[in-house]
Amino acid sequence: MYRERASRLTGAVVWTITPSTSGEGRVLPDGCMDLLWNEGRLLVAGPDTHAHLTGGRPSAWAGVRFRPGTAPALLGVPAHELRDLRVALSDLWPAADVRRMTARVNAADDPAHALEDLALCRAARTPPPDPLLGRLVTALDAGRPVATTADELGVGARQLHRRSLAAFGYGPKTLARILRMRRALALARTGVPFAETATRTGYADQAHLSREIRDLTGLPLGGLLTVHG
Repeated sequence: MYRERASRLTGAVVWTITPSTSGEGRVLPDGCMDLLWNEGRLLVAGPDTHAHLTGGRPSAWAGVRFRPGTAPALLGVPAHELRDLRVALSDLWPAADVRRMTARVNAADDPAHALEDLALCRAARTPPPDPLLGRLVTALDAGRPVATTADELGVGARQLHRRSLAAFGYGPKTLARILRMRRALALARTGVPFAETATRTGYADQAHLSREIRDLTGLPLGGLLTVHG
């Protein structure tokens, strides 16, 4: 079973998965990166450009999902280096430090809370994220065109692309596609007809919506409405 709550870290979400009868799942791209705990290991989930399929035997997970563009500064690594990857935290930070952190999380009554404490501690020692990135995410999530947004932010196309690669793992057009897909799914899950969902979220038509959904997630829109991600 999946549960989530707002984190004490601004803009982040803390989530847990308890073992179920199946270890298979589909994590949809969302523009975010996660700090993960799974059966005694600390991991990092990089930004996804397509659905990430999970499998294997059921196991418990906890995670802190950082708002788009904020995790690279905390982790000390550009987002594009982790694109579509799950890596051990010890691949990014000194192994001795990670062993101590892992021991603290493993010893905690609530691994999710301990993982959140780790993220908060790291954030306290990290400069705040570039406010331009937050404005970019807000604009694109509202459906603003990339070129228009770049002009409004006073940033050239090449510079915006370069900064987006480091912050999000891909360019602003890919981020815009992913955020639009998330808006469409959220709307469709409320019962809005697919054709109206397409119109209200900026797709040319329902066929365009369907192509984009399948390209980003590997499933048709109707098959996704019960999938969390």
